[in-house]
Amino acid sequence: MMRIGTVVMGASDVRRAASFWKSALGYVEREPLKEDWVVLVPAGGTGVGLSLGRSEVPVQEVPRVHLDLYTDEQDTEVERLLALGARRVAWELYPPDPDFVVLADTEGNRFCVIDTTHGQP
Repeated sequence: MMRIGTVVMGASDVRRAASFWKSALGYVEREPLKEDWVVLVPAGGTGVGLSLGRSEVPVQEVPRVHLDLYTDEQDTEVERLLALGARRVAWELYPPDPDFVVLADTEGNRFCVIDTTHGQP
């Protein structure tokens, strides 16, 4: 049996990216951050980790892999993430009445904030 341990993302500034994602997700460093690598894990100890490795590869406009962050308070969380340094992405591929908002982290990596209450009365 296997499971996903960490999702790995590239960052040109690992320290800046780690600061953003630690605040965004409430994660902590598994071991002390190195200039080119860090593994972040849930502070509570359970769940998928997020690894950040130095990369100079340009960010993909439409990434093949991205994070979906689930919340029942989408507007509040989007505003909180923007205040932490995320930015809105002008996403031309939104369907009618989307349940997600596309943002980019401090490194330009795209991710979605999913409204788990979407479509509920």
